Amino acid sequence: MDTLDLKILQALQNNGRKKNSDLAKELGVAPSTMLERVRRLEETGTLKGYRASIDSKKLGFGVEAFVSLILSRHEAKIVREFEEEIKNTPHIRACYNITGRFDYILHVCVHDLDQLGNLIKSEIMSLPGVVKSETFIIFTEIKPDTGLPLADELINGE
Repeated sequence: MDTLDLKILQALQNNGRKKNSDLAKELGVAPSTMLERVRRLEETGTLKGYRASIDSKKLGFGVEAFVSLILSRHEAKIVREFEEEIKNTPHIRACYNITGRFDYILHVCVHDLDQLGNLIKSEIMSLPGVVKSETFIIFTEIKPDTGLPLADELINGE
């Protein structure tokens, strides 16, 4: 991973639809070099994919929340079953195994509070091993996901 790779990642993180030729011109390298670098970043899994940023509110998803969970036991079988079920629950946007008094934190997105209540009571609390949950409703997004701080890596790496 060198400075050019970091510059490529930063540019694509800001605009994943940027053409290779435009990116090559912007970074001062040949288009063939750019294509080779981007392919290598994809093949190594450093560049995991390209996604559109969608405004959830415009699609009627009016409530987002974080739901913290405690599992009864941390046996491999229960954890594996829990994590597989999480992956198959559409309204759970992300799930993280964390430290502290909770074991997991989920980021959920639903249409309204009724749907949030149903999701928690009917789906989340029935997941393998779940014994307690605490919900934190998001009122306002102060800083959206802005990607990795690659500018710092570029400054510190040079």
